[in-house]
Amino acid sequence: MIGIFGGTFDPVHYGHIKTAFSVKQALNLSQLRFIPNRMPPHRAKPWLSVEQRLQLLHTALLDYPDVIIDERELDRDGPSYMVDTLASLKQEFPQEALCLVIGMDAFFGITTWFRWRSLFDLCHLVVIDRPGFDSASIKQQFDAADYTFLHQRMSSDVDTLTTQENGRILLQSVPQLDISSTMIRDNLSHEELITQWMPEPVYKKLRGFINDDR
Repeated sequence: MIGIFGGTFDPVHYGHIKTAFSVKQALNLSQLRFIPNRMPPHRAKPWLSVEQRLQLLHTALLDYPDVIIDERELDRDGPSYMVDTLASLKQEFPQEALCLVIGMDAFFGITTWFRWRSLFDLCHLVVIDRPGFDSASIKQQFDAADYTFLHQRMSSDVDTLTTQENGRILLQSVPQLDISSTMIRDNLSHEELITQWMPEPVYKKLRGFINDDR
């Protein structure tokens, strides 16, 4: 199975890196692909440029040679729709099951994604939750029809991903760090806070970008 870890990475931090590798280990993924997007459809324009975000991502993953940074969304014009990305990956890897890894917050908004139901024709969805999360609360986030569609695909058993090529939703608990890119942007003036949230080479490069823009 190939793991797909997409995002804006604005900037990348330990919360991205450690979560992705925890999933890779838990699911015994054959491959892990970080896919930075050019233009997120559901968010404001990224703070950093495409080139800066990509440089930071390469720096952060320099010591992880078994990870692939996939630039296909950066090479496309317009919004970065995940369904298009998955379709191109499926064409490239027709014999591999694809696992799209997303956080619980993103999962709660999945019905707003472009052609969201088509995602399940292309991949399994791996939804990251915190240990002790009450899965019963998911029902409150969706209308009845959408919840029925999603609930019948849900499982907390990794082995369910091997029973079919796509269409399953795995609720996977992994240790998570309370870090966000927003927190980093808001706290850049307090350097002692930032340095524990990302690899030091990434921090130094990020400071260089900020100084260059002044």
